[in-house]
Amino acid sequence: MIGLMLVLGTGSAWAQTPAQAEVALPTGPLVIPGLGPLATRLLPAVVNVSTSETIKPDPKKRKPAPDDDQVTPGSPFEQFFKDFMDRQGRGGGGDQDAGKGDAKPQKAQALGSGFVIDPSGLVVTNNHVIEGADEITVILQDNTNLKAELVGRDAKTDLALLRVKPDKPLPSVPWGDSDKAKVGDWVMAIGNPFGLGGTVTSGIISARARAINDNGPYDEFLQTDASINRGNSGGPLFNTAGEVIGINSAIFSPSGGSIGIGFAIPSDLAKNVIAQLKATGKAERGWIGARIQTVNDDVATALGLDAPKGALVGGFLDKSPAKEAGVLPGDVLLQFDGRDVTNARRLSRLVADAQVDKAVPVKVWRQGQIKTIMVKVAQADESAEQTASLEPGSGISPSTPLVKALGLSMTEATPDLKDKFQLDDNANVVVVDVAKGSQAADKDLHPGDVILEVAQEEVKAASDVAHKIDDAKKAGRKSVLLLVEHAGELRFVALRIDQG
Repeated sequence: MIGLMLVLGTGSAWAQTPAQAEVALPTGPLVIPGLGPLATRLLPAVVNVSTSETIKPDPKKRKPAPDDDQVTPGSPFEQFFKDFMDRQGRGGGGDQDAGKGDAKPQKAQALGSGFVIDPSGLVVTNNHVIEGADEITVILQDNTNLKAELVGRDAKTDLALLRVKPDKPLPSVPWGDSDKAKVGDWVMAIGNPFGLGGTVTSGIISARARAINDNGPYDEFLQTDASINRGNSGGPLFNTAGEVIGINSAIFSPSGGSIGIGFAIPSDLAKNVIAQLKATGKAERGWIGARIQTVNDDVATALGLDAPKGALVGGFLDKSPAKEAGVLPGDVLLQFDGRDVTNARRLSRLVADAQVDKAVPVKVWRQGQIKTIMVKVAQADESAEQTASLEPGSGISPSTPLVKALGLSMTEATPDLKDKFQLDDNANVVVVDVAKGSQAADKDLHPGDVILEVAQEEVKAASDVAHKIDDAKKAGRKSVLLLVEHAGELRFVALRIDQG
């Protein structure tokens, strides 16, 4: 591989401001070494994962297999890849007979990637590569085929662990520390794109902690511009030391091919899950039972934080370890077990990774002060996930006095209103209308929402809300924090006073 040279500067003199003088910039060419020796060393530990599933063809639709080696219909390469798959014995002839006579069970085949983490034959891949498979085969670099058994899989993190029985120890690769990986670091991906076999691509880390799936509470993907295509799923993403810092899992592409936006599961998440799959065949996660939300600029200003950071506690689930330990609604969790909490998603992952039944220190921000609380982590029961939704009717005209502030029309929660909005008996202040185009509407407030606190102080009447907003304005605050209950769910909402 030819080494690349990127010239960042020529070393010529230039005027510096005091701020610029603090930054040490390179003054000569930066030479990037060739990756050939590294690729040669790592390739034997990367495998192809072939799966087959028995399906009955549906004349009306075709069920695509995970990581199916397809190209976009109408693509100029469509015929090329069809011919290639036919030569490899993986043609999709089953569809040609769809609708002709009785449908017969057929084998759907798919290809993905994986890598060996233990010479005895432990192989890591993606869950979606092997999900639903009847047979799994691991293909080594020398084309040796080994039948694989599933040790365990975890759909939440899209990880799976396989075991093969080789005649001799297999080449393996070590885990690296993904938390040390920085944006701009060079990385190398090895995998099985489009069934072509061991393929090496390189690039940089484009971003960290990407969330690409709203249903994935533990998503903190590494984003890379190293070419990743269908069939790369389950393959490793290496740093320049030859350590696995990610498992290639997804791409963003309107065409199905690489456009330089790929996503890898970070190794710091993966190795903990894989260790549990190896030990018990399943993954267990920690749980503290707190309802949390990310701290944005307005919430940070309302709470007196110097920057938007941490996870804001809005309430608790039943038998919450956090509540039992003394955490309160309105607390901002800044650190969990010695690790910084940047946002709510980060806290979810830190808690999930924590050891069950272990008491860990949690640093919280409360009323302008930092406190440390010991919280005992419980085991999450993911079969009992709670969801709630409520779409009450539009605003009504109650006979009780209305209070209007910050785009909200509020009143006392009368028996009729409690019945209309299905509110608890202890509800005091209810929203009956939200002005269109107001910041309250932008923050997703709705008629039927109950206002419990303003500026972290309880309110029992609609007039209390107006008074506390006035107090905050006189104190020079730019925003005020409301604790809102909607369909049994608690959350904090910061509204700017100067936009009311």
